[in-house]
Amino acid sequence: MPHDAELREQPLDSQEVFSGRLVRVTVDTVTLPNGEPARREVVHHAGAVAAVPIGVQGEVYLVRQWRHAAGRALLEIPAGTLAPDESPENCVRRELAEEIGQVPAQIELLTSMFVAPGYDTEIIHIYLARRLRAEQRPADEDENVHVVTMSLADALAACRDGHICDGKSIAGLFLAWDVLRGEANWRDDRPER
Repeated sequence: MPHDAELREQPLDSQEVFSGRLVRVTVDTVTLPNGEPARREVVHHAGAVAAVPIGVQGEVYLVRQWRHAAGRALLEIPAGTLAPDESPENCVRRELAEEIGQVPAQIELLTSMFVAPGYDTEIIHIYLARRLRAEQRPADEDENVHVVTMSLADALAACRDGHICDGKSIAGLFLAWDVLRGEANWRDDRPER
């Protein structure tokens, strides 16, 4: 971007204040463009993947799971954290086998986006996953997910009415709809709005 240089913050110092299994947290000191110092709290994350899996009847596979930070169960598209040296493409196939017992023969990157760029380094790669076949892999020991299927129309309506309320799922479902609605063989059972 042409004027990014005048926005750039220069790092001066970084102190690690926490290191866990999923994230690392630092408190960084930066110099603002006006020369003044400022502190930034940064969560460092390896990155993640998510997918909108579409079955042979056009159904969307979602997962319902308890999210401790949210304090409730959420309905989401399947997702997971990248393992060290794992490609996003391999990770999405692994996560789908673990969470919904299906692997895609075809994946298409819909977007890669920052989750919360004000304080988090995490980038999530969101895919459209098709031509699914059964392949079950053991789920993570600390995960308890229930698979839910519904039409894409119903999933989009659940985004609009707040039943699906996480950013990756909303972005993924609407981006998938944007791709699929342009295909001649796509069955659209979504009511007109």
